[in-house]
Amino acid sequence: MAETGSSDDSVVINVGSLVSSLDDEMDYDGLSMSRTYCIFETPNILSRHKQHSFVPNRFSIGPMHHGEQKLVPTEKIKVKYLKDLLSRVITSRCQETTMSKEAKKIEQRKLLTVWVNVVKSIKTEASACYAGHDFAAQLGEKFVKIMVLDSCFIIELFRKDAGVVTPKEDDPIFSMSCMLQFLHHDLILLENQVPWLVLQTLFDKTKLPSETKSLVELTLLFFATMFTSHPPDLIQTDLLPFFSAQITINHILDLLRLSLVLPSEEIKNNKPEESGSWQPVHSITRLQEAGVKFVKVAPRSILDIRFRKGRLEIPSLLIQETTETILRNLIAYEQCLPHCPPIFTCYAKLLDNLIDTTNDMDILCKKIYDNWLSPEDATQFFNKLYNDTYVKKFYYSKLCDDLNRHCKRLWPRWRAYYVQNYFAKPWAVAAQIYAVIMFVLTLWQTYIKKG
Repeated sequence: MAETGSSDDSVVINVGSLVSSLDDEMDYDGLSMSRTYCIFETPNILSRHKQHSFVPNRFSIGPMHHGEQKLVPTEKIKVKYLKDLLSRVITSRCQETTMSKEAKKIEQRKLLTVWVNVVKSIKTEASACYAGHDFAAQLGEKFVKIMVLDSCFIIELFRKDAGVVTPKEDDPIFSMSCMLQFLHHDLILLENQVPWLVLQTLFDKTKLPSETKSLVELTLLFFATMFTSHPPDLIQTDLLPFFSAQITINHILDLLRLSLVLPSEEIKNNKPEESGSWQPVHSITRLQEAGVKFVKVAPRSILDIRFRKGRLEIPSLLIQETTETILRNLIAYEQCLPHCPPIFTCYAKLLDNLIDTTNDMDILCKKIYDNWLSPEDATQFFNKLYNDTYVKKFYYSKLCDDLNRHCKRLWPRWRAYYVQNYFAKPWAVAAQIYAVIMFVLTLWQTYIKKG
């Protein structure tokens, strides 16, 4: 292949070498997005708005943040939980409390070998969940160790939290309340996940005959107060049947998303092919001025916001320190996962429109929301929640259409204005009653005189 030069004789392009280089790059297997990818590094365009919402505080889960200096101290806690789990399973199986230290050590090694081998057999599938990495090849046996240690730690944590296992007095997590707060943050991060396949496999291997709760139930119990301060009973809400064998769970964050998407009537009724594009909607204050009434409801999902007969029905939402973290990571997950409906992204866009000022937040907190933050902080985080995201189909387009149509009607606006300005205080009500009485008496006098 000939070499081609430019007008500047000092620059020479080797066409053959260039073609070979491009040809090699096109042969690379990683050019297309694999369907198995479900754990992603958060794109900088999303994480730059609130960095600490995407990075772990104390616990690394999975390989992405493993080894970071500030997270190393808690590795000892994971090892302790693994040791406790092994001891508990061995005691249950052997039915002997007087087992010698040597015999217990041998049984522990045998059991651990089984668990390591079962994870080793699925390491390729587990590694394939991480976008842009082949951790099984990069880390080798260390990847298997991370999967075993982190998964056993999570499983034992959930069992202790649900009361399946009683924590010891010196338990480093349940004896320190801050540790649970760290975990409620760290376990919901997109970058801090282990594949559900590994969790479920080890859960089945370590489950004792006396245990009745599934891994799904234990996980949902641990995060029961993520969105509400008054969590309903999982059995009474009929939530668990949604997670049948046909439902694929990718990881803990995906499970939390599914727990709100699957039971949502609003999402079922508003299919993406029937949804329109995003459009602005008036704030809570403006809607109140237009005569809209706000009603607290208790549906199965926080996503079920409805407008019926002049009433905007809004499910209660607990606004706490982890609320922004979970919503930002759910949005990032939807933006990264191929063919994932942007349901929480639409939810964030709707809330951003409804909550424009602290007055909007005050109105919602008096009637509906349970806010543990200041009105200013809560308002600010809702206003910036969906920045730099993309939504092709908006799941709340009909709701916004109905609200905007209602606001254009004159009668509801006039009635709301009159009520707010003339019936807001007792003295104003008395004045209105007095005026009506005087008007009626005047008409009556006029009628008598004419008669």
